Amino acid sequence: MASWLTGPVYALYTHRLRRRVRQGPVPRHIGLIMDGNRRWARHKGMVSPSVGHRYGAEHVDDVLEWCRATGIEHVTVFVCSAENLQRRGDEEVAYLMGVIEDVVTERLTKGNEHWRVHIAGSLDVLPDSTAHALKRAVEQTRTREKGHITLAVGYGGRQELVEAMREHLYVNGDKSPRDIAAALTMDDITDRLYTAGRPDPDLVIRTSGEQRMSNFLLWQSAYAELYFCEAYWPAFREVDFLRALRSYAQRQRRHGA
Repeated sequence: MASWLTGPVYALYTHRLRRRVRQGPVPRHIGLIMDGNRRWARHKGMVSPSVGHRYGAEHVDDVLEWCRATGIEHVTVFVCSAENLQRRGDEEVAYLMGVIEDVVTERLTKGNEHWRVHIAGSLDVLPDSTAHALKRAVEQTRTREKGHITLAVGYGGRQELVEAMREHLYVNGDKSPRDIAAALTMDDITDRLYTAGRPDPDLVIRTSGEQRMSNFLLWQSAYAELYFCEAYWPAFREVDFLRALRSYAQRQRRHGA
């Protein structure tokens, strides 16, 4: 944080940014790649970098409140990728799954009445306890319609496209491959994605300074605006969030044109 952006000055600056953002346009749907949890924990001198995952999960509460206050209706959070589950150590993965069960689902089902929970990713690759906790969160929030949060857990954009095509081929199994190919449309794929029925993201924010998509919502983000923030996810402030929205509002969206 800049040395001058503290205390009353920070509060005034944030207030002005909020007012600017309210003038719009505001994205209907944002994607969040909450990167940098472990690096933040190391920077803080914590014994285990994995502890950063818990701080990061708890911080989702704050960011969802900022989204609600600015009128954002849909939020997709990249909690962990399919690659994370394959490449991280067993101890770290077990800790992360515990965080998902104890923090994310509990807070979204009991502590926040605004958001309906959706899941993107393969629950089959998760421990049974984590899969059950996520399914329970979906069921317990089913009647909420104000806001929608999608948790991308065990998720991969390429894998999602493969699964969508598999389902399409299975549903049309009585037709020849040539006929299936000839009739294939983009809607056939879109309607079979994990996010079917929800709008594509208008803005994707990634923290920690990395500038890549990391297999996140590849199909859905074809025309999304991208915003990269230097702050690690647990240190992502409201002012950082508002700056991302301000940047979005200043852009001329072309949707591929």
